[in-house]
Amino acid sequence: MTRFVFITGGVVSSLGKGLSAAALGALLQARGYSVRLRKLDPYLNVDPGTMSPYQHGEVYVTDDGAETDLDLGHYERFTGVPSRRSDNVTAGRIYTDVIARERQGDYLGATIQVIPHVTDAIKAFITAETDGVDFLLCEIGGTVGDIEGLPFFEAIRQLGYELGRKRTLYAHLTLLPYISAARELKTKPTQHSVKELQALGIQPDILLCRCDREIGEEEVRKIALFCNLRKEAVIPALDARSIYEVPLRYHKQGFDTQVCRHFGLDTSEPDLSRWEHIVERVLKPEGEVTIAIAGKYTDLQDAYKSLNEALTHGGIANNTRVNLRWIASEIFENEDPVPHLEDVHGILIPGGFGERGAEGKIKAARFARERRVPYFGICFGMQMAVIEAARSLAGVSRANSSEFGACDEPVVGLLTEWMHGNRTERRNIDDDLGGTMRLGAYPCDIAPGSRVQEIYDGALHINERHRHRYEVNIGYKDRLEAVGLRFSGMSPDGALPEIVEIPEHPWFIGVQFHPELKSKPFEPHPLFESFIGAALTQSRLV
Repeated sequence: MTRFVFITGGVVSSLGKGLSAAALGALLQARGYSVRLRKLDPYLNVDPGTMSPYQHGEVYVTDDGAETDLDLGHYERFTGVPSRRSDNVTAGRIYTDVIARERQGDYLGATIQVIPHVTDAIKAFITAETDGVDFLLCEIGGTVGDIEGLPFFEAIRQLGYELGRKRTLYAHLTLLPYISAARELKTKPTQHSVKELQALGIQPDILLCRCDREIGEEEVRKIALFCNLRKEAVIPALDARSIYEVPLRYHKQGFDTQVCRHFGLDTSEPDLSRWEHIVERVLKPEGEVTIAIAGKYTDLQDAYKSLNEALTHGGIANNTRVNLRWIASEIFENEDPVPHLEDVHGILIPGGFGERGAEGKIKAARFARERRVPYFGICFGMQMAVIEAARSLAGVSRANSSEFGACDEPVVGLLTEWMHGNRTERRNIDDDLGGTMRLGAYPCDIAPGSRVQEIYDGALHINERHRHRYEVNIGYKDRLEAVGLRFSGMSPDGALPEIVEIPEHPWFIGVQFHPELKSKPFEPHPLFESFIGAALTQSRLV
């Protein structure tokens, strides 16, 4: 029997509902239960695939090729349960599906309304594919009171009525602001948020109170009284030193204990030793390295959330603190990169789209190659490294990407045809932007004797997640390999370059896929583990 936990938020956004859901999932796993996590996003985009990273943060890609909310990355990293297309839905997709069904006559001529048609579609999404799962944790995006979120709150209210209290729980995350002039924590915003939720027919069973300091007994008593809760169900959610400390903090405050009590479950204390080990590695490392990330969206680090965490995981594997130096690659187009990069121990060029900052990334790749600094190019970062090698080493002075417009030497070009299993996928430049890239997990064959084969522990075949529309042109492979760039990973049909490396360099690797999407704190991705290891070696040479 699947139990449903609905996690909502109030007062302000970005309080950490996704982390709270992920942490609870990890705690329930530690008690021996199976979990699955889902995110309902009320915005009207069909998915976040065409949204600016400044609007939405990174786009997290699942194995089955869905472009999803970044919170699904937290879910995977904390629980190890692979997310799927069926774990994230937006209002745009719900309405698109409902309207498509109406056009097909599926509603037998009925007048289509938010209730029951839209709410039924939301409920069907929430409850699908839950057989054999002990807990389904479902996060509702935005905050209570948002007009676009109303159908989602109504849907989870209906589910609570239909399934009963023995199978449903509502956890509400709010903010307790501290007013420094009054030297007082204010509970009124939380009270109003709960009243807003109650007006929609939902009484929260657990209240998570975000705060930057300890919450006094009097404040807890007041919140419990005015929000119609037991004191034990008011859970402080205090700032943590690391996001990987959140499961430990929540357990100490009794979050998972209260969830089990609500459902009448009598379980032994969870084994949280692996989380204690991870936190120990994060907070008390033995080494330290500095990694420069020359990117396009560096003003908003949520644009690179999985990348940030994967670098931390590489540090955990090497017992090393990873300091990140975020650099807007555009500055290298007008400035010498040397002052910005000469003291770093590794350089990473992440994924991105568009011409802005591209030449700066090419300069950063050249600096890393010539100065023998460990270099990691991901997706766009691999493409820029190949263009740099073509220009500087292979004599292809006009090498460029057709993504930036027509060019004489398209070393990187539009991907128009590729194999997806036994099916041929085709795209052209006039297709819709949303959902038309090479998305999801694809196989890659690794060259025997290559550095990446060693990094992948001798594997010759791997699967990694992709999100790209342009690809290194295989027609330049021979010329580039003749000057020292090795194509050490290829698609099984030999048509698409997946990995390049420079064997004579201490550590210079570019990958067309996004390895950061599969990294976890307790299972760091081998490429990030190796890259940070190389940076640690570099730190001893500087």
